[in-house]
Amino acid sequence: MPVVNRIADYAPQMTQWRRYLHTIPELGNDCFKTAAFVADRLREFGVDELHEGFATTGIVAIINGQADGPTIGLRADMDALPIPEETGLDYASTHAGNMHACGHDGHTTMLLGAAKYLAETRNFSGRVALIFQPAEETGGGAEVMVEEGILDRFNIGQVYALHNAPGFDKGGFYTSPGAMMAAVDEFHIHITGLGGHGATPHLTRDPVVAACGIATALQTIVSRNHYAQDDLVVSVTQIHTGTTDNVIPETAYINGTVRSFDKDVQAMVIRRMEQIVAGQAASYDVSATLEYEKGYPATVNTPEEAGFAAVVASEIAGEDHVIADNGREMGAEDFSYMLEKRPGAYLFIGQGDTAGLHHAAYNFDDEIAPVGASFFARIVERAQPLGAK
Repeated sequence: MPVVNRIADYAPQMTQWRRYLHTIPELGNDCFKTAAFVADRLREFGVDELHEGFATTGIVAIINGQADGPTIGLRADMDALPIPEETGLDYASTHAGNMHACGHDGHTTMLLGAAKYLAETRNFSGRVALIFQPAEETGGGAEVMVEEGILDRFNIGQVYALHNAPGFDKGGFYTSPGAMMAAVDEFHIHITGLGGHGATPHLTRDPVVAACGIATALQTIVSRNHYAQDDLVVSVTQIHTGTTDNVIPETAYINGTVRSFDKDVQAMVIRRMEQIVAGQAASYDVSATLEYEKGYPATVNTPEEAGFAAVVASEIAGEDHVIADNGREMGAEDFSYMLEKRPGAYLFIGQGDTAGLHHAAYNFDDEIAPVGASFFARIVERAQPLGAK
């Protein structure tokens, strides 16, 4: 089965929606204009229930099918990134310094297309819960919505989400039956020494060399403290210290990210970081503190639902354009909070050879919006068919 014909008819309208959303990128939980646009469209479609204000601007809309049955959840993220846009598009961002550099405008559009179709046809049993979520990039909007009780309140039994994938076949899909994306943590190390003149280092306690020593020692966590087949990344991404060439500064700051899949590996990283920071600080005669912040957990699909989603994707894109077991990657995604509580699957939909995610020249490809909308619609119709007992 190709793109659902009725959804194909929506393509020009979906393009208009997406391009308008592209002009109004909003950050974090503050997706007020985006949420208002989404709510207006959902009312036009005739959804049965519209619930607003989750995680500040999140929305859950309910569409009832034609028979009793369970509730399936479909999620799209709405927020943008603090990146100045460099696309030169005539529908470029009108919010200076912000842009939809990750395609959430397209994700929202795909779910709106599915919502319009499902509200019109209702060729399914039970209910579908349409989840429009803010703050995926920062703030963990999915975690907040879960904590606010949307899964229990609306009796959502399983959940699915899509993300666009530059560099993968346009309109193709890939997923994995298990761990798909990593947990993401961040660390902050604050070093305090004794500053002084660069010509008399013996009268100082130099935080610069201490920072270099700590940053180097942190690399041994991956190379010497963990089993090579357990995926792990420890990256130092910032070192800030000093202001001029002839002054040894008083302080230094180190920041970075940790990506892992296993909670025991995560615990080992925290333990070793604490030991390294304390030991290196002592060896350089400075003081240092570690702040370790756990972020999004690993995104783990349930195998049965991931396999089912791959079958549905194959009906849309063809078997040759779907990878059912693509392995796992070190990026992160807060849909993980929903998958911790409910069975479901996260999939990527290819958008061909374009600028990459989080790039100032990125733009979502409108041609794949009906494909994603068709997947969302068919996952509902296949999971909860009419006449099912």
